[in-house]
Amino acid sequence: MFRHEISVLWKRFKIFMDQFMMSRLGVFGLAILTVFISLSIFAPYLSSYSIKASEGNIHEVLKPPSNRHIFGTDELGRDVFTLIIHGGRISLLVGFLATIISGGLGALIGSIAGYFGSWLDDILMRITDLFLVIPGLPLMIVLSALLGRSIWNIIFVIGILSWTGTARVIRSQVMSIKEKPFIESVKAAGAGDLWVLRKHILPNVLPLIAAQMTLQVGGAILSESALSFLGLGDPTHVSWGMILHYAFSCGALSSGCWWYILPPGICIALVVLAFSFIGYAMDQIVNPRIRRR
Repeated sequence: MFRHEISVLWKRFKIFMDQFMMSRLGVFGLAILTVFISLSIFAPYLSSYSIKASEGNIHEVLKPPSNRHIFGTDELGRDVFTLIIHGGRISLLVGFLATIISGGLGALIGSIAGYFGSWLDDILMRITDLFLVIPGLPLMIVLSALLGRSIWNIIFVIGILSWTGTARVIRSQVMSIKEKPFIESVKAAGAGDLWVLRKHILPNVLPLIAAQMTLQVGGAILSESALSFLGLGDPTHVSWGMILHYAFSCGALSSGCWWYILPPGICIALVVLAFSFIGYAMDQIVNPRIRRR
């Protein structure tokens, strides 16, 4: 039984990848993302410089790009390229973990509301509407300030405030699927609600959940960058947002030190763009009407 399920999942994955590879935007986004993930994984082997503030070189403060430092140095004499590739680890980690929290929470709430309906649907959707009405970034700033400057607090804050879109999309999809004849047949055969949700509803909405979560990773990275830029990031970890925060704090913009500002900004833009391309390609796969257009 277990081998059969693995075989079915593998066949579905192969079909998905065949369809995904037909999207030029999706392939391009995947290539960009692969480059950044590879740089982050092999960061310790790609640069011999340290990112510790105590190990900076005071004789090479805010030096422009050169043969020794291809992206120049920061206000402490640290190599900016080293900061970038190590900062990618934290930015991507925040993006993935926060998206897992928000995607899981949104899928759970959307599935329960869409399947059971009635008063439970009303309560969950009113809570969703409440989170939609409140501006996200100001609320993130308030919660981050209250909880403290920790990378785990940032992941938690972004995760619990970014689930509303997924919940609404999944709810509408579940409401559509539960009216299908095969669901009624399964219920008539004596299947319980949990069995129907786990065996029949979830497999049908899983591709949509994956597409939604892919799009949310870019948003989570942007949120982390914004919070870190505003001084609410974790000072013990280097992320792209923290690099921008340090750059503006030391007056890099007014001093004309463009090499300290542009690289982290470009990295954020490229990664968010990559996830947008991948998410669009996945949306084409799960939404036949988009694919036909």
